[in-house]
Amino acid sequence: MRWLARGEDAVPTDPSWLTPAELARASGLRYTKRRGEYLLRRLVAKHAVAAARDLPTDAGALARIEVRNAPTGAPYVLVDGAPCGFEVSISDRAGWAVCLVGAGAGAVGCDLELVEPRSPGFVRDFLTAAEQSYVDAAADRDLAANLLWSAKESALKVLRTGLRRDTRSVEVTVADGRPGAWAALRVRSVEGAVFPGWWRRDGRFLFTVAAAAPTPAPVAIEDRGPAVLAAAEPRHSWLARPLASGG
Repeated sequence: MRWLARGEDAVPTDPSWLTPAELARASGLRYTKRRGEYLLRRLVAKHAVAAARDLPTDAGALARIEVRNAPTGAPYVLVDGAPCGFEVSISDRAGWAVCLVGAGAGAVGCDLELVEPRSPGFVRDFLTAAEQSYVDAAADRDLAANLLWSAKESALKVLRTGLRRDTRSVEVTVADGRPGAWAALRVRSVEGAVFPGWWRRDGRFLFTVAAAAPTPAPVAIEDRGPAVLAAAEPRHSWLARPLASGG
């Protein structure tokens, strides 16, 4: 698996990098937050797939790549109208997005989260009893709660259900980690399926991945990838203009 990160400042103002369908969809999104997330997710996915396919990343080349969503919500990517040949998963949070490109591991899922406070109610409502005990015993409660939540989101993407499924129907166990390095995790569903994965913390962000089969830790597509996330500051620029122009 390989991964790439991009921030909202990287989104081009010239829309020529979008396909006609993507441009129409973006133009129809009235709220700045939703439009910005839509564009950022497509940008990071197009760049990741271009790297995996050894394609250029000028506007014309990116317009050959289209990011669509299946009825389940899972993304898939076409290059010149044909499947790109890779499983992809995309996640965004606070002005940043990551794309995971899998090869040979079947379905993959990823999630990007902030390390931020989570209420006791959140922990009680969304985590299993064993996971609640893990959070209660953790030296860094915020890290633990967000890590478990993020790993659940990654696994639910592998299952192609997302948050339509009860988050307590999957249970996460994690290995200890250190900032800037991958550590192992495992997610088990109530049906008995096991999804191995990885997690890392870079600065204020948590990044988790899960897959249908065991796979080595993801490799950054760009050497600067981990450093980008480590230095990334959460952004909520949409607050200054909630409604998008032209929406």
